[in-house]
Amino acid sequence: MMEAWRMPTAELEALRNARHGDPFAWLGPHEEAEGLVLRAFVPDAERLYVLPAEGGRPLPLEQRDAAGIFEGLLPKRRLPFAYRLRAENAGGVWELDDPYRFGETLGPLDDHLLVEGTHRRLHERLGAHVVVHEGMEGTRFAVWAPNAKRVSVVGEFNAWDGRRHPMRKRVDSGLWEIFVPGLGAGAAYKYEILGADGQVQPLKADPFGRAAQLRPATASLVEEEVEFPWGDADFLARRTEKNSARAPIAIYEVHAPSWRRHPDGRFYSWDELVAALVPYVAWMGFTHIELMPVMEHPLDESWGYQPIGLHAPTARMGDAAGLKRFVEACHAHDLGVILDWVPAHFPQDKHGLIRFDGHTLYEHPDPKRGFHKGWGTATFDFGRREVAGFLASNALYWTQEFHADGLRVDAVSTMVHLDHGRAPGDWIPNEEGGTENHEAVAFLRQVNALVAEEAPGAAIFAEEATSWPGVTHAAEDGGLGFQFKWNMGWMNDTLRYLALDPLHRRWHHNLVTFGMMYAFSEKFVLPLSHDEVVHGKGSLLGRLPGDDWQRFATLRAYFGFMYGHPGKKLLFMGGEFAQWREWSEARELDWWLLQFPPHQGVQNLVRELNQLYRDIPALHARDAEYEGFRWIDADDAENSTFSWLRMDGEGGPPVAVLCNLTPVPRFHLRFGLPQAGVWREVLNTDASGFGGSGVGNLGRVVAEELPAHGMPASAVVVLPPLATIYLMPETVEDQEGEDHADQP
Repeated sequence: MMEAWRMPTAELEALRNARHGDPFAWLGPHEEAEGLVLRAFVPDAERLYVLPAEGGRPLPLEQRDAAGIFEGLLPKRRLPFAYRLRAENAGGVWELDDPYRFGETLGPLDDHLLVEGTHRRLHERLGAHVVVHEGMEGTRFAVWAPNAKRVSVVGEFNAWDGRRHPMRKRVDSGLWEIFVPGLGAGAAYKYEILGADGQVQPLKADPFGRAAQLRPATASLVEEEVEFPWGDADFLARRTEKNSARAPIAIYEVHAPSWRRHPDGRFYSWDELVAALVPYVAWMGFTHIELMPVMEHPLDESWGYQPIGLHAPTARMGDAAGLKRFVEACHAHDLGVILDWVPAHFPQDKHGLIRFDGHTLYEHPDPKRGFHKGWGTATFDFGRREVAGFLASNALYWTQEFHADGLRVDAVSTMVHLDHGRAPGDWIPNEEGGTENHEAVAFLRQVNALVAEEAPGAAIFAEEATSWPGVTHAAEDGGLGFQFKWNMGWMNDTLRYLALDPLHRRWHHNLVTFGMMYAFSEKFVLPLSHDEVVHGKGSLLGRLPGDDWQRFATLRAYFGFMYGHPGKKLLFMGGEFAQWREWSEARELDWWLLQFPPHQGVQNLVRELNQLYRDIPALHARDAEYEGFRWIDADDAENSTFSWLRMDGEGGPPVAVLCNLTPVPRFHLRFGLPQAGVWREVLNTDASGFGGSGVGNLGRVVAEELPAHGMPASAVVVLPPLATIYLMPETVEDQEGEDHADQP
């Protein structure tokens, strides 16, 4: 008769076959009435000995199974009992620490907060972390897989053998955990999951993995636990002001892997981008860099918008510390950093989140909500608290751990609208029969509130392409709580207008003026993003009509129009020097174009616009408030001119913005102005220094006390062809500066 302390055969077979759901119930040390029973599973071992930490002779264990399962009774021993194992076979001898002698690494609070969806530090508790646990250095692993029968962490350290490190299940939450002693940074790993149907799933990368192998390899990597020595406290203290709706915000959007490339095609590292990209953006006068998704993604062609590792900076440019050095360098150059963030959907790659534990888990279980045919991707189940908590914690991860100054949330329209981008029959209505996704709305409000609380001053930008009301309004007022929204309507309408032959623009004047009907309904960003220079659309320059001179002039006029228009600014890389070719992620920008004066001219103009936008309060202080704008003449469709005033709302000097979007110079147009006197021409996009023809007003116009356009004064102004000019009233300081300049 088998002694009572021995492991039953059924349990032994389950362990041997990697089918056991509770390995900690049997492996490791366990107190019994007879003494301490110790069991271990060491494949390939023919003999196994216990080496007590206090010394003494090795204690042999009995081999219960040829696969490597051993057990033995240590009659005089009690817990706690520290030990190592010594294994022997015909090939040699080796020692190891038994992971099953270590206690839990998570606690009941982790279970509770995960299930509740309110755990703000999931990234600190789940995933792989190098720690000292019960006096031993090693790595603790934790993963959420509530439907799994068994989860093992596998890697080169255990020959990718799911029998060796099956994890402890926390029944209250569906979390699985294990501490692997002696395992350090750099180890590649995945999770092997036995689904509820008894089928082993494809090996899964860690949803909380903080580093990953470079594609095409797909494993997660254990990252070294090193406190980053941030030195940007002064910048963070000013961040709330810098991200304010009344601050100048001019964003340079960057796809880091293709901004520059080495001659052999290698990506620039983060440190190389610190040396090249950061000073360039600062020199150009932008206030922020927006990085297209830097989270790990398997396919270069997705540009990062199909993320696999939401917590892992892509290995393409280096490690997490490199990205932190990049952010810190931006802050040292007074540049904010915005990260594109994709909580709407994820790809179907087998090593990713799709059917993670054999069931729909991160994705909505109904395919009409959990799958987006247009993208071929899964969509998150925002109504599941654990999933919403996972994503919310991820937003905090990037804003806190990486000091990101903002997140740009991709595809908000698809999140809040159940039918957005879906054909009839491919979606189901909400409980009231409508198209609003109430769960997604609640999630977005949750994220915006959390970031505001935990990362003060960080701004959240919405890419929202519909007329959803109150995107940038407070949640308590029925809004979503974003700080800014991309103005997709402005972008679409104005680019449609510019694509027209100038002869036909008079018939489509409202494409430009209509945007002012809603310009202050939200806090807008005017986006000329990567989406406008791909998929056959051509570059901004290449899509414009006319000969080369007209194309460059139109682009310069458009940039002047954009910077004078209410709304924060965003320009995708390459646009600032008028790249001819459509952008491709497979090559660097065409920097060689800067040897030619027309491209240098556009670059000079954008740099000047950034300077004016930052320096002149009237151009930015009331970007989101109607007090900052007044039409001079919105109705001159015949000449295709547009004119308005920008004001700072504090009584400071206004700026008159005058645009002529035909190739015909206008020499005798009168424009109303709020005061008589000299008005300086502070910008002329047709200036020779920008590559223009040099037509203008010799630096100034004189306004008479002759009312026009509802204003008490007016001036006759020369409007160059395809150009935008800015006029400002001359001040005493201007006059004194000129007098001083005339002195020898």
